[in-house]
Amino acid sequence: MILVTGASGTVGRPVLEEVAKTGKPVKAMYRSAEDARNAPAGVVTVIADFAEKASLAKALQGIDTIYLVCSPIPQLVELENNVIQACKQAGVAYVVLNSALGAGDYPKSFPSWHRQVEDKLKASGLLYTILRPNSFMQNIAAYMAPSIRAQSAFYSAMGDAKLSLIDVRDIAVIVAKALTNPAAFAGKTIELNGPEAFSYAEIAGKISRVAGRTVQYVNIPEAARLGMLDLGMPEWQVNALLELQQYYTVAGKGAEVTPPIKDFLGRAPIRLDQYLDENKDIFHSQAAGA
Repeated sequence: MILVTGASGTVGRPVLEEVAKTGKPVKAMYRSAEDARNAPAGVVTVIADFAEKASLAKALQGIDTIYLVCSPIPQLVELENNVIQACKQAGVAYVVLNSALGAGDYPKSFPSWHRQVEDKLKASGLLYTILRPNSFMQNIAAYMAPSIRAQSAFYSAMGDAKLSLIDVRDIAVIVAKALTNPAAFAGKTIELNGPEAFSYAEIAGKISRVAGRTVQYVNIPEAARLGMLDLGMPEWQVNALLELQQYYTVAGKGAEVTPPIKDFLGRAPIRLDQYLDENKDIFHSQAAGA
C-alpha cells in the first residue's frame, strides 16, 4: 500500500493521480476532512497531521511505501523527521522524499532545510529515493500572474540568471515510477531539471506572446525585500527567498538541464511554451481569481 502525503498540494495532487493510474493500492493523506472531500473518485483517504504523532501512527497502518512532501516552512525539518520516525515505528519499508534543488551544495534557505531531512532519512535505515526538483512552472501562476494581470509586469531580483523550470506533472510521473518500482530507484538521489533554461526577461517575452500584450520583467534587487514584505510575506519567507535567489544569481545553479528529464519520463518533457499555452487565461484580468 502506498501513502501519498500532501495530497492536496501542488505536487502531491498530481502524484496521487499518477499513482492511481498504475492500479497500485494507494491512500491519500490530508490534514482535514474538508481537504479530503476533494480527493479523486475512488481514492481512500486518511486524515493526519505531521505535527500529531498519534495521527501519523494511524495513517501509516498497513503502509509499505510513502511519498513524503512538506510545504517550505520553518518547521519542515521537525515535521518531516516526525514522519520518518513514525515510518520506522510502523514498519514502512520505503520512502520517496520530495527534496529541492540545491540540497546537495547550498547551506542556506530552503535547500539547507531539505538537506537536514535527507541526512535524517539516510541515517534511518529505511529504503529511500530522494528527488530534488528545480523551480516549478506552476510558480508562474502563483507568484507572477497577479502582478501581470494588474500591471503587465512581474518583479524579482534574478537579474540575467536562468532557470530550467520543470512542470509538476513531469515530477509526478517520475515520483510515481519511483514509488511503484523501488528496485530501480531505491538508494538514488536524483536532481530534476526542466528541459530548457530561460532568464526572467526571456520568460516575460514568452508570456507576452500568450497574453497578447507586452509583459515586462522588472529587476528590483534593492527593492525586492520591501516589495515582498508589502505583499504580506512573513520575514522568514522573504529571507529564505532572497537567499535562494542568491543561489540562482550568484552561483548560477538553477540553469542546469542535466540529467535529461526525458530519460526518467520515457517521453518528451513538458516545455515552458506548452505550459503557457495551456494556462494563458491566468494572465488576463477576468482570471483574477485563478
